[in-house]
Amino acid sequence: MKKISLIFISLLVLFIIFTANKPVKQQKSVIWNLTDTLQIGKIRPVIIGKPQITTDLPYKGLSFNGAGDGVIMPVNPVEGWKEFTVEVLFYPSSKGIPAQRFVHFQDKAGNRGLIETRVRPEGKWCLDTYLHVGKTDKGVTLIDRNKLHPCDEWYWAALVYDGKIMKHFINGAEEDSGEIDFGPMESGVISLGVRLNQIYWFMGQISEIRFHPKALSPNKLQKI
Repeated sequence: MKKISLIFISLLVLFIIFTANKPVKQQKSVIWNLTDTLQIGKIRPVIIGKPQITTDLPYKGLSFNGAGDGVIMPVNPVEGWKEFTVEVLFYPSSKGIPAQRFVHFQDKAGNRGLIETRVRPEGKWCLDTYLHVGKTDKGVTLIDRNKLHPCDEWYWAALVYDGKIMKHFINGAEEDSGEIDFGPMESGVISLGVRLNQIYWFMGQISEIRFHPKALSPNKLQKI
């Protein structure tokens, strides 16, 4: 049954990506609070597994078990944006697998962006972000394995792209940067708690995710 369910979700993702062709006109920030599995940002999500709503202080959000919980949103919030910022408030568990993809947005042309963690055995993690250009070999990975953070705590991570340079931040502090020609994305989908092809499951909690149609300066980024 689980295998059939995964195949169904995969086909659904492909259907959404290749049939969504209405251009987005949204040029305002989008904020999703993950406090309801029936509706996120006025959109009905596709739920994989059984992610649970948690009320653990200080933040309420969705809890992912690291083995089969995920959320797919049938939209690409950064569609049409020449520059953008994606911010996510999350809690990485020390019990998660070494490589986890907890935000993955992709359009029908194959352009994609990911926000990931790399968890070490001693219970620390570092941020890994990635932008890839369509059906090419052009992509940039940002990761600094020396910039480690304790697991089992809340953080704001941010992926910022200004039309030329991508950067990533933890609690408003820049950790890495790289240059890439990543044109405006088309319509697509986004997954939370797992990569779109349902591998590298995330263990922990996600409370909020924000999308901005500009590259925010560090002093404008969210911090704990």
